[in-house]
Amino acid sequence: MHIDHIGIAVRDLESAIQTYEKILNTSCFKREVVESEKVDTAFLQTGESKVELLGGTSPDSVINSYIERRGEGIHHVAFEVTDIEKEMKRLKDEGFRLLNETPKKGADNKLVAFLHPKGQHGVLVELCQSMDTE
Repeated sequence: MHIDHIGIAVRDLESAIQTYEKILNTSCFKREVVESEKVDTAFLQTGESKVELLGGTSPDSVINSYIERRGEGIHHVAFEVTDIEKEMKRLKDEGFRLLNETPKKGADNKLVAFLHPKGQHGVLVELCQSMDTE
């Protein structure tokens, strides 16, 4: 398991892309809308990990709701796993609360599942598995 990406919730995705391109001295390599979550994503590579910028596509998106409650900033930390269903079962057996019972399609050609932040000291944890390895 390793850190695949850090998700950052932002109000203005275009401005955030420009900011992080300067910070990381690299270009955004991928944009993708996740319709089910009403989120527009932008990815920047940094070493073996990525930064995923998340902007809402409508007022009722999960990201806009998050920003209204907590403000802009780190939204989640994503760990890449080789078998997401196995990891979900293992973590559930360890007593962690899953926010979804089955993996769902996320951005960047990944299956994703989330752990409730209360069990991780306030951090939303995402498990992700490349759909190329199914």
